[in-house]
Amino acid sequence: MKLTFYGGAKSVSGANYLLEIRDSSTGSGLTRILVDCGLFQGCDFCDKFNFEPFPYDPKSIDAVLITHSHIDHIGRLPKLYKDGFRGPIYSTAAARDFSEELLLDSEHLLTKEAENKNLPPLYDIEDVNQIMTLWQTVKYHQKLKIKDFEIEFFDAGHILGSSFIAVKAEGKRVVFSGDLGNVPSPLVKDTEITDKADYVLIESAYGGRLHEDLDKRKEILEDLIEETVKAGGTLLIPAFAMERTQELLFELNELVENGRVPKVPIFIDSPLAIKLTSVYKKYSQDPAYVDSEALSLLRKGDAIFDFPGLKLTLTTEQSKEINNVSGPKVIIAGAGMSQGGRILHHEYRYLSDPKSSILFVGYQAQGSLGRKILDGEKTVKIFGEEIPVKCKVKAISGYSAHADQEQLLNWLKPMRLGLKKVFIVQGEEDQMEPLAQRIRDELAVETVIPTMGEEVML
Repeated sequence: MKLTFYGGAKSVSGANYLLEIRDSSTGSGLTRILVDCGLFQGCDFCDKFNFEPFPYDPKSIDAVLITHSHIDHIGRLPKLYKDGFRGPIYSTAAARDFSEELLLDSEHLLTKEAENKNLPPLYDIEDVNQIMTLWQTVKYHQKLKIKDFEIEFFDAGHILGSSFIAVKAEGKRVVFSGDLGNVPSPLVKDTEITDKADYVLIESAYGGRLHEDLDKRKEILEDLIEETVKAGGTLLIPAFAMERTQELLFELNELVENGRVPKVPIFIDSPLAIKLTSVYKKYSQDPAYVDSEALSLLRKGDAIFDFPGLKLTLTTEQSKEINNVSGPKVIIAGAGMSQGGRILHHEYRYLSDPKSSILFVGYQAQGSLGRKILDGEKTVKIFGEEIPVKCKVKAISGYSAHADQEQLLNWLKPMRLGLKKVFIVQGEEDQMEPLAQRIRDELAVETVIPTMGEEVML
């Protein structure tokens, strides 16, 4: 069995892994499956990777397995179709529904970006529509066969419908972590555990860090709202449309309904987040996906995505009208790393206001505007202008959907006795190295940080 790292190698984004085995029925042909096919994001040279031809023939791929619906795991699927792939794609039902909305939204943004940089479009709407016709859904623990590959999806606890995937062939079991969840989460179920693996690819976005606990993160959110409202400012929250926005809504629902924060307008200024929230509502009472606490609230009639003061701004006109709302307010808008979307308009307006605050609740990749603000740059460029950063800057890592170092180790420990090798992927090197060292020291397992395009015989 050969494993090749075509993304996620010394990089947070672009997850793309190729597994190949000899076809036992013929003894000569290859069976080839991909795990994830993500977009490279958050760096100045990412366009080069996204627009380059795939380093394999898409027509030769038998199937694609999708761990979850974030764009850095699914964003190049339409390009894969455009370049000739016609096999099946497998994920959970929730991941499929989210992926369709995210790919349609991404197509619009990528097309505009390509026009601005005088590049050909990466793909078009028809490629998105066609890729969805190939998409099949599986349930957790449903056994799947692709020729000689045996496959099983487990709940990764990262976002609704997310999975880690076990692939078995030639007597070897390889586990792809996808992105693992930060447990406990207020919405999704806890990450499952497996105790059998010969090889593991494990994400490392927070491989060198520990998160605040759940209660502490809610207290920080509560305190920052109170401080900003008291100062008469605006609280900006650049939030990923997927999961971060819905978790914030869940916790703001509790804070507002229990009178723990002042009553001020709270705007969700993201058409994509609003569309994705409707998908959450579709699956919100499905025990296969949703945490028992959230299920209990829903069954008591609590509309966890709706509360007094919440305003959804779907149209551009509604978004512009936020500026006319005087007094303190909270604005949750995409994109999560401030790389585009409506949050830029609000940052352009409020970053220079010392009464206002900006709160980062998700991972900020190196090179992103969000990372620059978080790292303390005094001015940042938005819409071609240098904007001074005078507002209060705060981050809560506890809202990240990614497991931290301790959680990653706890997920690996049950597999340690059978593990031959662990590959550290989907992180920046300063996060990969501490995780790799702890795995070597505490689990006594060989640990490798692969490079882009590296091939390994398993």
